[in-house]
Amino acid sequence: MSRVIALWSGGKDAMLALCHARDQGHQVVALVTFAPPNPSFLAHPLPLVRRQAEALGLPHQLVAIAAPFEQSYETALASLQREWAIEGVVTGDIDSVGGADNWIRARCQPLGLTVHTPLWQQPRDVLLADLLARGIRAHLSCVDSRVLTPDWVGRALDAASLAELQALAARQGFDACGEQGEYHSMVTDGPGFAAPIPLNGWRVQRQDHLAYLAEDGANHLVS
Repeated sequence: MSRVIALWSGGKDAMLALCHARDQGHQVVALVTFAPPNPSFLAHPLPLVRRQAEALGLPHQLVAIAAPFEQSYETALASLQREWAIEGVVTGDIDSVGGADNWIRARCQPLGLTVHTPLWQQPRDVLLADLLARGIRAHLSCVDSRVLTPDWVGRALDAASLAELQALAARQGFDACGEQGEYHSMVTDGPGFAAPIPLNGWRVQRQDHLAYLAEDGANHLVS
C-alpha cells in the first residue's frame, strides 16, 4: 500500500479514480486541487468541492499555480511530497487532450512520484457503466453548448441520461466521457460519502459558448 494524494476536480472521473485507487490498496491521504491565484472557474464550484471533501472525510488542499507552469507545478508537487510523505499521485485522466503528453506524469517524473491513472484509455462505455455500478451520483455542471444544449446542465448522470448521452456521442463523434471538454460534472454522492450533498439554490448561467450551474454568491472553480 502506498501513500498518495488524489488530484481533485470534484467531477465523476476524479471520484472514479479515487475509488479505483482505494480498490488497489493505496492510502489516499488528501484531495488536492491545482488552481490559478484568485480562481474564477465555472464547472467546479469551490464551495461544493469543499463539501465533497468533508463528506468523504478527507483533507482538501487548494494549491495556487502560476507561470512558469512547469516549474510551478513541480515546486508544488515537491512541497506536497514533503508535507504528506506521499509516494504517488492519483489522477482521473482518461486520455491525452489535444494530443499533448500527460502533464502531471511529466511533472512528477523528476520527483520520483508514481502517477496512477486507473482510467487511462479505458473504453468509455466501461467507465460510464462503472460509474453507475458503484453508485456514484454526478450532475452535469457545465456544457459546451456547441456540443450539448444548455438544458443538459444540472441533469443527473443516471442510466437514462447516460444512454442518451452515449447515443448523441456516437452520432456526433464527441467523447462520451467529456474528456475533450464537451462537459464537466460534479459528484454529489458515492462510495465513502457520509451523506449526499444537496444541490439547492442553483441556476443555469451562460458565458460565451459555456452553460454552467451557478450558486448565488459562490466563488467558482473550473477545470
